[in-house]
Amino acid sequence: MIAIVAVDRNWGIGYKGDLLISLPEDQKGVFRKYTAGNTVVFGRKTLQTFPGERLLPKRTNIIMTRNPSFEKEGAVIMHSTEELAKYIISHKKEEIYLIGGAEIYNTFIDLCDRAIITAIKAEFTADAYFPNLDEDPAWELENEEPEIMSEKGVAFTVRHYVRK
Repeated sequence: MIAIVAVDRNWGIGYKGDLLISLPEDQKGVFRKYTAGNTVVFGRKTLQTFPGERLLPKRTNIIMTRNPSFEKEGAVIMHSTEELAKYIISHKKEEIYLIGGAEIYNTFIDLCDRAIITAIKAEFTADAYFPNLDEDPAWELENEEPEIMSEKGVAFTVRHYVRK
């Protein structure tokens, strides 16, 4: 599985249930580029941040929730690490992306062998964080793409990490 996330300089990813900043170049040029046509895994709270709680198009949407009665038409609903791990094993040929939120990232990062990090060159007020892969000896930076300046006036790079 591959974690994909945008982080600020402090590895912050959200504040009060929303993204720190929405960068169109990241959403279209990075997130959509990698996840379209693949499987995405996210939490129920993340679904609530999607416009109209609509599933992401052209993707298999897996929603993780502890609520055994939760249903969402068109989505695959899972309730445990074991359930997700079995899915990953049985779908080895698929690209499966972990897309948030913070609790989901922190719970399932150990199932990931790669990470695509949009590193925003700014700091924001945050209350949700992604694990700092630069400080985790289990991860190493494989490569970094050239810097992009967003129309929002914030620069970012896309960093590719691999589990050692």
